[in-house]
Amino acid sequence: MEGAKLIIEEINREAEQKIKYILSEAEKQAEEIKAEAEKRARAKAEWILRKAQTQAEIEKQRIIANAKLEIRKKRLALQEELMNEVLKSLKERLVALPKDEYFEIVKNLMLQAVKELGEDKIRVSSNEATLQLIAEKIDEIKTFLNEKAGIEISIELGDKIETIGGVLVENADRTIRVDNTFEARIERLESELRSRIAKLLFG
Repeated sequence: MEGAKLIIEEINREAEQKIKYILSEAEKQAEEIKAEAEKRARAKAEWILRKAQTQAEIEKQRIIANAKLEIRKKRLALQEELMNEVLKSLKERLVALPKDEYFEIVKNLMLQAVKELGEDKIRVSSNEATLQLIAEKIDEIKTFLNEKAGIEISIELGDKIETIGGVLVENADRTIRVDNTFEARIERLESELRSRIAKLLFG
């Protein structure tokens, strides 16, 4: 009986040791699984955070880009509005020039055209009032042009055209022209005017 009791006790000890070992291994595996789960959770959390940060940066840049575009549109609209006001005011001033002052301008525009054409026979077109003024002062104009250009100038009155003022000057066979109407001269100055307005507005 004593021997059987010892055997039973030995079996119980071995069973307890195995149980302890199994429990220990189970705890280890549980800790490893927990650690792995936490690691994966941290990695996922970091990925979510990075993704959120990236999306936030993209949205920030989009908002900034849209704001800059909107500012640019408003600046251009303001620039265009002021440009139109300046051109309108300039045209009104030119139309309202006193007759004597306007005549001096017409003479000088014709002189500039004669120098550009380099010919002694010219054909001048303009609005009705300007053609009438040139016809009335034709001898004075010829004398002025002859003295300033250094050649004898022959002037032919051309067509009546739509213009607020100034002259369109052509050579005799109408193959070359110098457009010195006010509209054409304003158009040639427009880019410079835009540049000046932009500088005044925005530095």
